[in-house]
Amino acid sequence: MFKKHPSGLPVLFFTEMWERFGFYLMLGIFVLYMNAKDGMGFSLEEAADIYGTYLALVYLTPFLGGLLADRHLGYRKSIFIGGILMGLGYLGLGTTVHSLFWPSLLMIIFGNGFFKPNISTLVGNLYTEENKKLKDSGYNIFYMGINIGAFVCNFIAAYLRNSFGWGYAFAAAGIGMFIGVIWFALGQKHVKEADVMKPKQPEDRSLWNITGTVFAPAIIAGVIGWFLPGLLFGEGATILGAPSTDAFLFAAIPIALFYLFLFIRASSEDREPVGALLAIFGVVIVFWAVFHQNGAALTVWARDYTDRAMPEVVEPVAEKLGFTQVVTDSLREVEQLDTHGVPVTGADGKPVTVLGPDPYFNNVPETERPADGKMVLISTEIFQSVNPFFVVVLTPVVVGFFTFLRKRKKEPSTPAKIGYGLLITAASTLVMVAAVFAAQNGAAKASPLWLIMSYGVITIGELFLSPMGLSLVSKLSPPRITSLMMGGWFVSTALGNKLSGVLSGLWTTYDHKAYFFLVNFIGAAVAGLSVFAMLKWLRRVVKEHTGDS
Repeated sequence: MFKKHPSGLPVLFFTEMWERFGFYLMLGIFVLYMNAKDGMGFSLEEAADIYGTYLALVYLTPFLGGLLADRHLGYRKSIFIGGILMGLGYLGLGTTVHSLFWPSLLMIIFGNGFFKPNISTLVGNLYTEENKKLKDSGYNIFYMGINIGAFVCNFIAAYLRNSFGWGYAFAAAGIGMFIGVIWFALGQKHVKEADVMKPKQPEDRSLWNITGTVFAPAIIAGVIGWFLPGLLFGEGATILGAPSTDAFLFAAIPIALFYLFLFIRASSEDREPVGALLAIFGVVIVFWAVFHQNGAALTVWARDYTDRAMPEVVEPVAEKLGFTQVVTDSLREVEQLDTHGVPVTGADGKPVTVLGPDPYFNNVPETERPADGKMVLISTEIFQSVNPFFVVVLTPVVVGFFTFLRKRKKEPSTPAKIGYGLLITAASTLVMVAAVFAAQNGAAKASPLWLIMSYGVITIGELFLSPMGLSLVSKLSPPRITSLMMGGWFVSTALGNKLSGVLSGLWTTYDHKAYFFLVNFIGAAVAGLSVFAMLKWLRRVVKEHTGDS
């Protein structure tokens, strides 16, 4: 797999694999933990809002981490700082002490900011003029490492949380992160030559200048976004459904303006590539808004709407491995739902609970319930491994497909791959529309094959788009601001992630769930068509500035 590629690629591959093991292990159980009575005890709406805000901030801080690496720290030192912070954050969650919940999240958020853009930049820097044609496939291989970690972690999470509790699962994420840091330390001789800081140019702004014109205004704007709606429209009022959403989007405005002024102030040589990257950043927001609903809306679909019962022959093995959970239709404390399935809240804003069966039984006919009232189900988070499984399996297929086309001089350009990725993503949401109708809008359990098919389709879209986006940033960025532009890629990811939480928070407002997925389809389709509308210009810019077609 690594044949012909630089010797530093396997170092970064396995470092990122372990980092993503921890990241996706935590993400796979995050909403479940927050929504559980033995977890944080938040309502589903609160959990979805926190999920979206966390994901947004996790991908917003790479703007800061990329800037510090480009100007001061270098890429390797930033990766060490980020990895240690994330490991400590996961271990903090592992204590399950509620007072450590927010500080632990903060460490993970800032740790990812130092880690994520700089390891991606190092991958690009491994490739020189002699082997630059291998860069796209190098990012595909690197991306496969991400998803090996993401695939394995959910089985570990299910076993640990079912057998020992939430804390052990979160602690495993921290141990995985520290394994990645140790591996990276042992492979320094293979990546040190890629850790090159480029000289500044007169048009570059200093860190203090950026702090005063970007970070400080972002903090002030965030505070304004949190309080202003309530002051203008009355206590409890919001613009976009939650104070955290308003605050985040207000805070993002100065950062977006920074990249706009970066484009305006760029030299004539740099302006077009920076402009092309900003255009791509804009459209991929929609991809992440759809894709990262896997941890929120699609997790709810897997938990409450999907048939998670297993064949009897599989059940004993799954139970021994700790991949199952038992639900009962005997009376127990559950959230009270209104006629639309929306949790009822009391005057204190907390969910009202009543005695009733586990919510899984809401759409299980009496005739299909076992005599003892107990069902052994596959754990919800196992479905989170479907997407990374497809990534690992399909990456060689996609890379081989592009190699086949390249030999016949028919390979799509990198921007075209991103456009196709968005259209394929749109198609994945139509699979879920069909799933809603097959399940009679939740009146019956849906076959797990619907969710698996949807993940399969969106994985193909992901492989067309995400590694290609990283490759494009590496190719087009002016060398001295590569990590800063990589941070811009993650800012667009942050905005999409926050939007995924906003959209998932609207899940209970749709009487017919098909409309929820149709909204996602329209967004992804429009974004994909926008790329093709710009394709002629994007291909010219890429060809002029990189030599690629």
